[in-house]
Amino acid sequence: MVQSMTGFASGQGGFEQFQWGWDIRSVNAKGLDIRLRVPDWVSGLEADLKAMIGKSLSRGSVSLSLRLSREGGEQDLQLNAESLNAALRAFKAVETAATQQGVLLTPPTPADILGMRGVMDQKSDDADTGALKNAIVASFEEVLSELLDMRQSEGQALHTVLSQQIDLIEQLVASATDVLVARRADMDAAYRAALARVVDNSDKLDQDRIAQEIALVAVKSDVTEEIDRLNAHIGAARDLLMQGVKIGRKLDFLSQEFNREANTLCSKSQHKSLTAIGLELKAVIDQMREQVQNVE
Repeated sequence: MVQSMTGFASGQGGFEQFQWGWDIRSVNAKGLDIRLRVPDWVSGLEADLKAMIGKSLSRGSVSLSLRLSREGGEQDLQLNAESLNAALRAFKAVETAATQQGVLLTPPTPADILGMRGVMDQKSDDADTGALKNAIVASFEEVLSELLDMRQSEGQALHTVLSQQIDLIEQLVASATDVLVARRADMDAAYRAALARVVDNSDKLDQDRIAQEIALVAVKSDVTEEIDRLNAHIGAARDLLMQGVKIGRKLDFLSQEFNREANTLCSKSQHKSLTAIGLELKAVIDQMREQVQNVE
């Protein structure tokens, strides 16, 4: 089944005196981009969470936030001297640069500095945080499963939309094939009329040259190969949808090939009806390409 890259999940958990809340969301991306906001004093937590996400997902921009608190949390906060010094150095560098540019800045308040990430840490004693980490990781399994379920549900909807668009492309290609018969008759008539005008206005004609020119025009306007390739792409797209898993990149490439053939069909059509079909075909392919961007 087709998997979407779009999803959201949340959850809560607790262990002894600790309580936490999860928020995780994913959107489309070319690869897998994982961004975490988790307490760094729980040893090994970030690495374990990244490994779980990487094992379950292959593409998408994933943002995960963990809000962890402990009973009596205000008493458990402590000043992180290293982060404080880094923040002060950063403020000093900004102030110096602003002064050089003639910009006057308002000095930061203590609250501004304490509000910077990492300046105030959850107080950690010397006890092992392994049990807490294991509880948090176990809690995350359910949240990750909820995200996967949503991505799968979104994928089912994508599967339906893409199937409908491929069916419409097939119908348009079939209509283009039917128009080729009428186009051939119209183009023959146009060639004959043009040739008659040349004959009426010329004393000497090079019959071989005329034959060559007519053959050249016929070759330039032949869209048989484009029709054949479009039909081949339709079959390939349906095969990918049946495969379902990790097909986003392949579908994206295939949609580009669809667009290339539709462009060539329009440029070589030389017929009003065929041009109209080609333009409608391009519109449907563009819609399909937009949907494909969300497929994992």
